[in-house]
Amino acid sequence: MKQYLDAYISFLSEERGLSSSTTGSYHKDIAGFIDFAEQRGVDEPADVNRTLLSLYLGSLKQKGRAPSTIMRCTVSLRSFFQYLVRSSVIVQDPSIMLETPKPERKVPKALSIEQVDKLLSAPDGSTPHGARDKAMLELLYAAGIRVSELVTLGVHDVNTDMRFVRCTGSSGKERILPISPIAARSVELYLAGMREKLLKAGSEEDGLFLNALGTRLTRQGFWKIIKKHGKEAGITEDITPHTLRHSFAIHMLDNGADLRSVQEMLGHSDISTTQMYQTPKKSMKEVYETHHPRAGN
Repeated sequence: MKQYLDAYISFLSEERGLSSSTTGSYHKDIAGFIDFAEQRGVDEPADVNRTLLSLYLGSLKQKGRAPSTIMRCTVSLRSFFQYLVRSSVIVQDPSIMLETPKPERKVPKALSIEQVDKLLSAPDGSTPHGARDKAMLELLYAAGIRVSELVTLGVHDVNTDMRFVRCTGSSGKERILPISPIAARSVELYLAGMREKLLKAGSEEDGLFLNALGTRLTRQGFWKIIKKHGKEAGITEDITPHTLRHSFAIHMLDNGADLRSVQEMLGHSDISTTQMYQTPKKSMKEVYETHHPRAGN
């Protein structure tokens, strides 16, 4: 089968224009299977069946390979056998109906409540940039909105009296979300005189959060801002633009909010996306031994 692998890699490189690192990954994945098959007396592509492919993927799992690695290998093998069908090397594709392992969903990293407090207190609210930064950070943590939604807010999208923010997700669906009194107050203070100091004379810019040029702040600009204040707050963990969104979701669920409500606030179309924020439940045995009065007797 190795001669077919060489031809396939040449096809990926010359016909599809894939990079050497990408073709290298394909070669590694498929070569591993070919060695596995040959050790079991299978030398020709026509003799490969779904059972053999499943055994190989199972062997990767037994070796402790990550689900993402096994998924990538599955994709590589499917692509290889589809190529062999198109090239008339084989008649049937043995990878059809091959079960793909589900990727592990890790709980996104979040800050503790104490770390959030330090981060939100880091900006100097007496300066235009500091007042802007505090309003942004407070708003992100209060509503759990995406950074892309934050930077597209207009001056009329936050109602500080009624304490809500109106934002539009990537799908175009609008959400109206409640915000905390302190977040509303921070936006109010920013709008009371600090924003106009960032706005250039004669500008009709209606973006809520402005940069030093008087135009809408970008997502990249916010990245630098949150990194800066994270360092000032003494937070050693890596902070990304979505850190406060993740923290919002986890803190809400940990404090008893129902999953459906948090899903709606985050704007997730699929509740399984929201479920990744839930803290894993203890096993029945752990709960029993922790809480039953005589479990240790």
